[in-house]
This record gives sequence, C-alpha cells and structure tokens, in this order.
Amino acid sequence: MKKFVYLFIGGKPPADPAEGKKAMAAWEAWFGMLGESLVDMGSILGDRNTVGAPAATNVTGYTVVQAADMQAAMALAKNCPLGPGESLEVLEAMPPQM
Repeated sequence: MKKFVYLFIGGKPPADPAEGKKAMAAWEAWFGMLGESLVDMGSILGDRNTVGAPAATNVTGYTVVQAADMQAAMALAKNCPLGPGESLEVLEAMPPQM
C-alpha cells in the first residue's frame, strides 16, 4: 500500500456552535468511512510563516491515508465533507530516494 496526503485548502471556522457540531459530525462520519485506510487523521493547521518563496496555497489541514494507487486514494476522497470554497489536494507520499 502507498501513502497519500490529503491537503485541505480554504475554509472558515463555523459561524456558531450548532454549525460547528453539524460540521464535526460530517467529518467524523467521513473519517469512519475511511476505515483502515486512515493512517493519520491529521490536524487543522493554524498560524503560518514562510521561509523562502511566499506560500503557494492556503493549506488549512491534512490527513494521511493508505491506498493501492492514486485512483483508490481519489475514490476515498470523494465523500469528504468540503464546504463552499474549500478543496482537497491528493498527493502521493513518496519514499526518500537515497
């Protein structure tokens, strides 16, 4: 199995506690659907700073999964509960080349 990183881009915190509970329930359901493919639930990312060139994207979180190939990783990502203006990038985590 290969590892894939899901990078979540964009999004805003919920406007109120009820909206937050609804969003959290949707995310928990999706994580449950990932089952044994879920390697690392990841985290929401906060403040940032940049070394070198300016950041290219507004990454707001990540998750790590395992899948046979990119097609399988994309299939796992399909039901992700993204909100308006949010996106998910799927990147294969390549082993170091020595």
